[in-house]
Amino acid sequence: FSGDQLEPIFFSGPFTDVVTTNLKLRNPSDRKVCFKVKTTAPRRYCVRPNSGIIDPGSSVIVSVMLQPFDYDPNEKSKHKFMVQTTYAPPNITDMEAVWKEAKPDELMDSKLRCVFEMPNENDKLVTDSLIKKSVLYSHS
Repeated sequence: FSGDQLEPIFFSGPFTDVVTTNLKLRNPSDRKVCFKVKTTAPRRYCVRPNSGIIDPGSSVIVSVMLQPFDYDPNEKSKHKFMVQTTYAPPNITDMEAVWKEAKPDELMDSKLRCVFEMPNENDKLVTDSLIKKSVLYSHS
């Protein structure tokens, strides 16, 4: 099981609104794979879908939504995510049961760390004016 998700996950500010980052989970095997996403800070993130099945040779996009918060550039993010995967049993009906019955050696874990980036002031001005433009257009 490989995902482009082994590197850090980047969230770009400003953090006054929800910031969404997409993870692409890929299943290069010839068997169905169950996945679930866990985080050390469940109140701070919304993950959709947070579990599911990936067909052989296909991918799933998982959206990770960071909830608005007061950003402190001196504070390093200690938030981590873990993507757990296991091969799906042949006639899967109950996802919960899959995880309960899976043996530790059948689980694969990928751990990710969250990185918050604040664009510098010049970038921010450009973004703000783009947002204002799109708001104006959407009202017309």
